[in-house]
Amino acid sequence: MTVTIKTGAEIEGMRVAGRLASEVLDYVTPFVKPGVTTGELDRLCHDYMVNVQGTVPAPLNYAPSGHTPYPKSICTSVNNQVCHGVPGEKVLKNGDIVNLDITVIKDGCTATPAGCSRWAKPRSRPSG
Repeated sequence: MTVTIKTGAEIEGMRVAGRLASEVLDYVTPFVKPGVTTGELDRLCHDYMVNVQGTVPAPLNYAPSGHTPYPKSICTSVNNQVCHGVPGEKVLKNGDIVNLDITVIKDGCTATPAGCSRWAKPRSRPSG
């Protein structure tokens, strides 16, 4: 495997893409709460990426050879879904563990914030 040494401009582009991906996560976090659907989280992220940041949602229409294109702008995995859940009509409930996989492309650079787990309001524990 060959290691490619990045130029200063390439490193700066990676830094910008990383900052923008992190901004999407910061933007959507307040909306991750009981009663919202994963499809609504996807719509919010898509609008922010495209209309505010001018970035491209990397998952949208991604399709390795022979596979169906991915239909959404983010991945939302809830509870026992390990990763790459497709956003849709799933309504978040108290205590759900929600992982948002957000990946943006800006000027040819791709970035995703790692460790993006967010929790809806925890269930109350019985006393005693």
